[in-house]
Formats: sequence, structure tokens, C-alpha cells
Amino acid sequence: MIAAGPLVHTWTFEAIGTVWRIETADPLDDGVRDEITDAIAAFDRDWSRFRSDSLVAGLAERGGEVAAPADTTAMLDLYDALDTATGGAVNPLVGESIARRGYDAAYSLTDRGALAAPREWRGLLSWSDGILRLTAPALIDVGALGKGRLADVVLARVPGAAVVDAGGDVAIRGVTQRVALEHPYDASRAIGVWTVTDAALCASAVNRRAWGDGLHHVLDARTGEPVRAYAATWAVASDAMTADAVATALFFDGGPQLAAEWGVAWVRMRTDGSVEWSPRCEAELFS
Repeated sequence: MIAAGPLVHTWTFEAIGTVWRIETADPLDDGVRDEITDAIAAFDRDWSRFRSDSLVAGLAERGGEVAAPADTTAMLDLYDALDTATGGAVNPLVGESIARRGYDAAYSLTDRGALAAPREWRGLLSWSDGILRLTAPALIDVGALGKGRLADVVLARVPGAAVVDAGGDVAIRGVTQRVALEHPYDASRAIGVWTVTDAALCASAVNRRAWGDGLHHVLDARTGEPVRAYAATWAVASDAMTADAVATALFFDGGPQLAAEWGVAWVRMRTDGSVEWSPRCEAELFS
């Protein structure tokens, strides 16, 4: 949820399974809207594991090598850092693990049991010289940071001061916004408010995509099991991809250390309702 600011024009639309909201001082012309629509469509064709015709779906079926999409190095380099920081809990080949728990291309929500992602994923997946390679079929999932990356891509195409809200991943330029931190167990409440200027705030919560008996989309790649210790995380960074990545890492040991190394402020709520925050956090947290 975003508090009202000086931006008076809003464009709302649905894409990649979420609602987008772009706020600007002046209305976006048709050319800019087309650029944004095309950029989102291209990202979806490359990275969506919910489309049978996507690039990652083809690699999951056959393996091999393809021309690397423009976002490959930025995202997979960050995944490499996330894997190291979390001891393997965040892994770009976790796609099949998530699908087996029911969050698959058909949205079956049928649990077929836990499956650990390949621990030695770097031996299967590589990206260099403009080529993305998989030595064996595997399902790439960029959910740990992909929506943040796309929010940055969209913001770069919007002129002037703007707010891009991609379903809770918020990129802000040239304006100050007060963003409510939604309570993961009651969407009508907030645990605090964070004032953000020229930065990005990304959130992740276990209630957003949850089903069955305690299943949700945040899995520990080492076990294929949903995380249990934390219910929600928030991170503020200079760009949305970094904030999104840290918000994911905060569900695991090593997340706070990574955030400190990258200069990212954060808040996280445990499943028992207690709240933790970083030393540089400027969020106004309610008692």
C-alpha cells in the first residue's frame, strides 16, 4: 500500500500474475506505454516458468544453450551471491522443487512431495559470452529477484518522477512516498510505515501465495520445504532487484549479513509475531 503523493496520474494494469500501478506527474503517452508493455512481455517470454513457450520452459525440457536474455548476467550473478550468503537455501534451479509442491505451470496446488534443488547447480547452469547454458534439463526460477528486476526495467522507461508498484515491489524516483508494511496475517493492518525517497522497497510474505497444509512459495532449496521461521520481510535498497533479493535472503540465516554488506536496510517478522530490523532501518514500526 502506498500513501498518496504529488503524482496525480495513475496507470493500472495486470501482468506476470500481479497488478501493476505506475504513478506519474504527467500522463504517459502511448509510445511509453507500448515500451513498458513490450518490456514486460519480453521478460515473461524469457523467464516465466508458467508458460510452455518460454525460454526457461524450453531449457527445462531439453537443456542445451540459448542466446542469453539481457537480464541474465545481472540476475544470475546476484543468485550466485544469494546462494553463497544463505548456504545454498536460495538457488536458481529451485523451479522443479516449487512445482512439485503445487505451485506449477497449471497452478494445480497439488503437493507431490519435497524435492531438493540441485546443490551443485553451478555445474549445470552457466552464463557467459552471451550464452545461457544448461548441461542437463532443469527448471530455472528467478522468483527471488525477478519481479524487482522487472520493476527497475519499467521505471527506466518512465520519464520524470515516478512510482512503479509491481504487486508490492515498489521502485521510486524523484519523489517521497510513505509505504505501509502490510501485516502478513491481516491485510487490513500494517506493522509500520517506511518513508522512501529515490529508492526501492520490496516485500515478501508467506501468505501471498499459500495453499494446502502450510505450503507457500518461499522454499528452502536445500530441502524443498517451505520456510517456517519468518512470515514476512521488507528491504530498502537503491534498486528494486537488490531489495527483492535481500527480501528473499532474509528468510534464511545469512540474510542479515548479506544486507549489511550491500548497505540494505530491512525489517522482518517471525511467524510468532515478533519483529526484527537492521541497525540502519528508518521504518516507523508500530508497537
